[in-house]
Amino acid sequence: MSGFKMARLEIRQDEPKPLTPRQTRLNEQAREIAQQFTAASISQTLLVGAVRLIDAALVLASAAIAYAVTLGPLSGLSWAYPLAAGLGVLLLLIFAQAADAYHVVAFRSVGGQLGRILGAWTLVFAGFGALGAFLDFGGAIDRRWLGYWFVFGAAVLLVAHVWLAVLVKRWAVQGRLGRKAVIVGGGEPAAELIRALEATPGNDVHICGVFDDRSNDRSPAIVAGYPKLGNIAELVEFGRLAHIDLLIVTIPVTARGRVTEILKTLWVLPVDIRLSAHTDKLRFRPRSYSYLGSIPMVELAEKPIANWDYVAKRTFDLVVGSLCILLTAPLMIATAVAIKLDSPGPVFFRQKRYGFNNEVIEIFKFRSLRHEMADPEAKTVVTRNDSRVTRVGRFIRRTSIDELPQLFNVIKGELALVGPRPHAVNAHTSDTLWNDVVDGYFARHRVKPGVTGWAQINGWRGEVDTPEKLKKRVDHDLYYIENWSILFDLTILLKTPISLAKTDNAY
Repeated sequence: MSGFKMARLEIRQDEPKPLTPRQTRLNEQAREIAQQFTAASISQTLLVGAVRLIDAALVLASAAIAYAVTLGPLSGLSWAYPLAAGLGVLLLLIFAQAADAYHVVAFRSVGGQLGRILGAWTLVFAGFGALGAFLDFGGAIDRRWLGYWFVFGAAVLLVAHVWLAVLVKRWAVQGRLGRKAVIVGGGEPAAELIRALEATPGNDVHICGVFDDRSNDRSPAIVAGYPKLGNIAELVEFGRLAHIDLLIVTIPVTARGRVTEILKTLWVLPVDIRLSAHTDKLRFRPRSYSYLGSIPMVELAEKPIANWDYVAKRTFDLVVGSLCILLTAPLMIATAVAIKLDSPGPVFFRQKRYGFNNEVIEIFKFRSLRHEMADPEAKTVVTRNDSRVTRVGRFIRRTSIDELPQLFNVIKGELALVGPRPHAVNAHTSDTLWNDVVDGYFARHRVKPGVTGWAQINGWRGEVDTPEKLKKRVDHDLYYIENWSILFDLTILLKTPISLAKTDNAY
């Protein structure tokens, strides 16, 4: 597939750096609007899940406090109290869900959500009362504990949900609560879609603008009150700057060629892409549609590793990454000492590389080149028997020990343990930038880059001196993105030490 194309430029030390796709020229209006939306969106799925977890934790904490107040230290806890506390959590979540308390619309109203959550909490104890009226538990639970638990639980839930309402209102004003969307394709179909979205109750889609390749005489400059901000190529840059979550294509599905060309440009963005079907004469099977409110959509692409998958992967990175730092700390200390004894200069080397969503990040490595010959802009590729590489550097490059400091980039959240390897901003082969060598190159940045990856354990590491080698790397990276799972990450991590023993392409 064809991604965003750059002009082919030679890279020489006496010439300025070429423009990258992150520097694509947007018109002033589009850039101003993009800057208004730079804050990342808050996933409503994650927000609702987090509120449920916090409510459960508060209920358990209030139960523990009530026990300490009425009966003393928790060390004397009998089995009946944890059982009752767990049942209380379960009943609260069930009753609150039935009362629509776990919905973003409810979160925005202090009175509405307090009535729902406190009503659900009261029903929990009504249930306990009913059970106590019909069943004799032999005094297994002190009724004073139940009374204190009800009061403490109601107090902490009240405070937490008032605070939640304040936060949600603030996020709504900032435009962070909900999905930031761009309409692709203008004219009357786009206007109809916008009006339908705005009329949908509880709509969480915030439209940032319209992009269309057609001129103003065929596609108006203003569509249902929203400006046309540029063409499809400019949308790639706008999407990155504004951290767009959703692209809605309003071009008829019958215009297959045009839709395909648009997708070839936009698929490099880490967003959901939907084809609006509300005006199409063609009708698919009901299972083919997803819906924004009542508006039918055809899913063209999904954001990879989103919502709870993202939480799972980030948790995996933090836990396993911290463990890896502890286990490799002696090796990293020994490497640092060896570098200092071998050649003058700093221990670490920093380099600008492409990260998630094509953002430029600074990664850490152990220095492997002579300090006076350092190449932070990757203008000259390291080759076999390169005179710039130190004695220690040659060893740590072949064994990838030089990459170990990137574990700290993982903890910072700039890298993942597993993902496409981050390439230098000016990485090139035969004076051609890598994004010119392989179509769709920037699609590998739809997820966070990793310390190791599927391409590396399959032998595609080290020097990239031919277009075929780069294509193999990108193919493996895209396979990883499409097939990601925690088990896949774990498999790659376990195979990494074995793959490092093969040093044919690393020097």
